[in-house]
Amino acid sequence: MAIEIRGWTHTYSGKVRDLYESEDPKLAHLILVVASDRVSAFDHVLEPAIPNKGKHLTTLTNWWFDRLDVPNHTSHEVAVPAEVAGRGTIAKKLEMFPIECVVRGYISGSGWKEYEANGTVCGIKLPEGLHFGGKLPEPIFTPAYKAPMGEHDENITFERVIELIGEDNATALRNLSIKAFNRASELAEQAGLILADTKFEFGIDPATGEITLGDEVLTPDSSRFWSKAAWDRGERKDSFDKQIVRNWLAENWNQQGTPPELPKEIVAQTADKYAELVERLTSEIS
Repeated sequence: MAIEIRGWTHTYSGKVRDLYESEDPKLAHLILVVASDRVSAFDHVLEPAIPNKGKHLTTLTNWWFDRLDVPNHTSHEVAVPAEVAGRGTIAKKLEMFPIECVVRGYISGSGWKEYEANGTVCGIKLPEGLHFGGKLPEPIFTPAYKAPMGEHDENITFERVIELIGEDNATALRNLSIKAFNRASELAEQAGLILADTKFEFGIDPATGEITLGDEVLTPDSSRFWSKAAWDRGERKDSFDKQIVRNWLAENWNQQGTPPELPKEIVAQTADKYAELVERLTSEIS
């Protein structure tokens, strides 16, 4: 699954990313994060991969890092190896919080299901009468607990976040997440896009003790972007992400056993969605 990279040792592979540690002891505080073209849905890695997906994720993450006034994990001490140029990031090792910092400006996805059931999202009471894809009065912080590998992440209340990491850290994560979401929403709007929701992951930088943004940010894998023009027409489900894959899989697989191979047209449509989002953001906004 992971490729060999001179001077770096592969240590871990997730659904999408591969991690490497430097063979130079002086660089033990750094890690090489490589975004692959793999695509996952319903907790399974699917075949085939989505062409150029890793480059799109890396391009967008770096683009956003340059525009968010939040410390991030990127390091420029050494160059990204040529073998993974465009897909790799040299990053500082962080002591990660076990929290997915989800922010929602619009209601959809799992948040919509909870709202339909009891009028709340992660314990936050929302106004009555909201519709799928509707804009919330203000962005809300709806965290999730990052479950161990093989288990499902669990939506939790802010009070539970305080129990897990302490009130100061919990408050800082909420404030940083909403700050980043608001800034990203402003920029997305300039490109004719709506940022419906996203997730951030943070850790402590051991060198500074500072809360630092890690992982990927504001990509099609971690966020839900909609066309503002389509939203104004009442369309709520056509997002710039792998929803095409999820929809096809839901219609053609009962989630038992090995998932079927994705058809060429689904792969091509998904690749086009990722490419279009990158183009719209990076070409429309300086």
